[in-house]
Amino acid sequence: MRHFRRRLAAPPRDALAMLRRDYGQGAIGRREFLTRATALGVAAQAFGPLGAARAQEARGGSLRIQMRVLPQGDPRLWDFTEKSNACAGLLDRLVHARHDGRMEGALAESWETSEDAASYVLHLRPGVTWSNGDPFGAEDVLANFEGWCDAGLAGNSMASRLAPLIDPGTGRLREGAVTILDPLTLRLDLAWPDITLIPGLSDYPAAVMHRSAIGESPLDRQIGTGAYRIAEYQPGTGAVLERDPQRRPWRAGQLERIAFVDLGPDPVAMVEAAEDGRIDMTYDTIGAYVPVMDGLGWRRSEIDTSATIVLRARQSHELGGFRPYADLRVRRALQLAVDNEVLLELGYDGRGLAAENHHVSPLHPAYAAIPPQRPDPAQARALMEEAGMMEYEHELVSIDDDWRRFTTDVMAAQLRDAGFRVRRIILPAADYHAGWRDFGFSSTNWNARELGVQALDLGYRSGAAWNESGFADPEFDALLDRAKGLPGAAERREVMTRLQQRLRDQAVIVQPYWRRLMRHVRPGVTGADRHPKDMIDLHALSLAP
Repeated sequence: MRHFRRRLAAPPRDALAMLRRDYGQGAIGRREFLTRATALGVAAQAFGPLGAARAQEARGGSLRIQMRVLPQGDPRLWDFTEKSNACAGLLDRLVHARHDGRMEGALAESWETSEDAASYVLHLRPGVTWSNGDPFGAEDVLANFEGWCDAGLAGNSMASRLAPLIDPGTGRLREGAVTILDPLTLRLDLAWPDITLIPGLSDYPAAVMHRSAIGESPLDRQIGTGAYRIAEYQPGTGAVLERDPQRRPWRAGQLERIAFVDLGPDPVAMVEAAEDGRIDMTYDTIGAYVPVMDGLGWRRSEIDTSATIVLRARQSHELGGFRPYADLRVRRALQLAVDNEVLLELGYDGRGLAAENHHVSPLHPAYAAIPPQRPDPAQARALMEEAGMMEYEHELVSIDDDWRRFTTDVMAAQLRDAGFRVRRIILPAADYHAGWRDFGFSSTNWNARELGVQALDLGYRSGAAWNESGFADPEFDALLDRAKGLPGAAERREVMTRLQQRLRDQAVIVQPYWRRLMRHVRPGVTGADRHPKDMIDLHALSLAP
C-alpha cells in the first residue's frame, strides 16, 4: 500500500512544498494554492475563516429563484447546472467547491492522498442517513463509483473525470480500484496520478445517489441526504422544494420552501418579475440588464471566472459522406475571421476578458501565455478558397436566449464580412439541449473549472462524453495525461504550453471570452453569492431576521 498522510495533519510533503514554492514566487495565486492544497488533503480551515459558518438550526421563510427548469434524468447525464441546482436540496456530493477554489468536505468529511497522487483515502461523514431512513456509508459510495465509471453509458461525463479508475478493456470500474476499508472509509487506487480527482468529485454531475437508485432520475423515488424534498417539478415552468419536517439531516435547511421560477429566455421577463415582486433572486443577470437590476436596489454579486462560451465546428460532422469541418483549412478560416474582442463587447456587453481560442484561462494556475493570435479576414478567405468551400453554407446553431444568441449572431456577422455564407439557426431551449453535442456548427456555454486540465479533459480528450468538437488527437491525450500528474504549476505550465498551442493550431474552437458572472438578490437574502461554477447551495440560503 502506498504511504499516506493524514488530511488533518499534512498532505504529501513534496507536493505541498512545490505549491508553497509556486505561491511564494508568484507563479500561482491564492485561489490555485487553496484548490490544490485542499485537493491534496489540507484541512480547509487551515487557511482561515470559511465565511459564514454552517447554520445548525433551521429558520423559515420562502424564497423564489429565477432559473430555467430543465427535464430531469440520471445525474451522471446532467449536462447543465440548472438540473443539479433544482435537486441540490435533495442530493449532495462527496466534496464541495467553495467560491475561493478550496475543496471542502461534504459527504466525505476528510480525505488523504499518497505522495505520488495516485491513491486517495476517503473518510465519510458519520451519522448521515438517507431520507428513507437507511444509513449512508461506504457501500453507497462504492455503488456510485461503479455507476460513475460506466464508460459505456452515452453522455456519462463522470467517466471522463474518473478515467484512472476505469478498466479500458471493459469500460467499467477496474477491479481493486475502489476498496472499502470499513463502513465509513474507502481507498481509491488510480492507474496513474491525477490531481483533478477531488475537484472532479465536486462537480455537478457527481451527485451521490442511494445505491438502489443508481441510474434513476432523482424525481423517481426522491431518496437523498439533503434537508428538502421536491414537491413540484414542471420543466419550462417551475419547481418547488420543501423542507422535510421528518428529516434530521447533517445540514439543516434554513428555508421552509424554495421555488424555481422559469421565466423563459427573455431577460425583460426577469426584470419585470423582480419589479413585480414575483422573484427574490436571479440565477444569471446579463449584460445591459445589470444596471437595470442595480437600479431596483437589489444587491449585486459578481465574480470573474473561467466560465465561457465556445463556438465550434464538429470535425466528425458528415453530410452525404462529406465532412466539411475535418479540413483544417476550413476550421482555421473560421477562427481567423473572428475578432474575440468584438464578440466580448457586442455579445456580452464587455463584462469579462477576451480569450485566446484554447479554453485555458489566466485564472487557471498553470495557464501559459502563448503568442497572441490576431484576426485576419483576408487570410481566412484565402484558406476557405483553397479548401474550395467559399460557396458552402455554414449552418450556425445557438440557443434562443440573450448572451449566447447575441454572441453567435456577432460571429455570424463577422463570417459574412469575410465573404462566407452563413445561415443562423436559433433553437428553443428544449431542442437545443437535446442536441447540443451533435450539431455540425454551434455555440455552447461551459462552466468554470478549478484547473485548466479539467476543462481540456472534459471537452477535448478523444472520445470524452462532452467532446462536442469531435477533436481526437493521441498526442494531445498523452500530454494531458502527463499534465494531470504534475502537482507543481511551473512543471505543469511547460506541458500546458504545448496543449494550448496544439488546440489552437488545430483550430478546434473559437473561444472568445471569459465571463464575469453576475446575480442580483433582493435585500434580506443571504447565502446567495454567485459561485464560479454556477452551483447554488440551497442549504445556505436564508432570509435575514
